[in-house]
Amino acid sequence: MEGKSIRAGLLAAFAAAAWGTTYVVTGALLPPDRPLFSAVMRALPIGLVMLAWRRQLPQGPWWWRTLIMSLCTIGLFFPLLFLGAYLLPGGLASTLQAASPLVVMAIAWPLLRERPTVLRVGAALVGLIGVALLVFQAPTTLPALGVAAALGSMLISALGFVLLKRWPAPTDMITMTSWQLVMGGIVLVPIALVLEGAPPAIDLGGALGYLWLAVIGTGAAYVCWFTGLKHLPAAAVSLIGLLNPVVATVLGVIVMHETFGLSQALGAGLVLGSVLLGQPAIAARLRRRGTPEVSTAA
Repeated sequence: MEGKSIRAGLLAAFAAAAWGTTYVVTGALLPPDRPLFSAVMRALPIGLVMLAWRRQLPQGPWWWRTLIMSLCTIGLFFPLLFLGAYLLPGGLASTLQAASPLVVMAIAWPLLRERPTVLRVGAALVGLIGVALLVFQAPTTLPALGVAAALGSMLISALGFVLLKRWPAPTDMITMTSWQLVMGGIVLVPIALVLEGAPPAIDLGGALGYLWLAVIGTGAAYVCWFTGLKHLPAAAVSLIGLLNPVVATVLGVIVMHETFGLSQALGAGLVLGSVLLGQPAIAARLRRRGTPEVSTAA
C-alpha cells in the first residue's frame, strides 16, 4: 500500500513540475497577451485527441458531473487564473494560490470525511511561507479585481479536486481527463473569442510551445494529477502542487537568468519539506517511530 501511495505521489509531482514549466514556455515562445487563446490551445486539441483515442462518452449523471468538474478545473479556473496573473505581480498570485492546500482540507472534511491532521495543517502553513519567500515581492498597490480573481481561481480549483474524489471516475483516468478537457475547452472558446478576438498568427516557436503545454503540461499532467487524487488524500496531493512555483523559479533562473538569493533558497527548502511532511508514506513512518499523526478534530 505504501508503494502505491509513493507511486501516486510521484505522478502528482510530475504534474506539478510540468505546470511549473508553463511560465517559461509562455514567456519565451507563445504569442503575447493571448492568455485565453493559449488556455483553449492547452485544453481542447489534446482533449479531443484523447477522446478520439478512448472513444467513450459520459453516461447518465456523468454528463452534468463532468461539466461541473470541468468548469472548476478548466473552464472557469483558467480565465480567473490568467486574470489574476495579469493584474497582480506573479509572486503575489503564486502566494495566494499556495493557500490551496488549506482550502482543500477545509472542503474535503465535510465532503470526503478527510479530517485534517496537525501534521498536514502544519505542512500547509510551512509551504505557504515557503512559497511567499520563494516568489513574493511586495507590491505598491493591490487591485481588488486581481486579488478576487486569484482567490477565486484557487477556491474553484480546490472544489474541483475534491469533487473528483467525491465522484469516483466510472472509467480510466485518460478517458475521464479527456471529458474534462473537452468540456472545459468548449466553454473557453466563446470567452476567448469575445475578449481576445480572432486567433493570432503562430510561428514555429509558438507551435512547439503549444505542443509542449498541450501534451505534457495539460494532457499528461492532468492524467497524472487525477491519478494522484484517486489514490491519495486530497490534502496530500494539494501539498504536492506547491512544487509548481519551485520548478518555475528554478527554470526562471536557468532559462531567463533571474536572480536566486538566500530567501529563495530557504523558501524552496520549506516547500520541499512541507510536501514531504504531508504525504501518507512519511506520516506512516513517523507513526512507526512513535510520532503519531494527531487529528485536529475533537
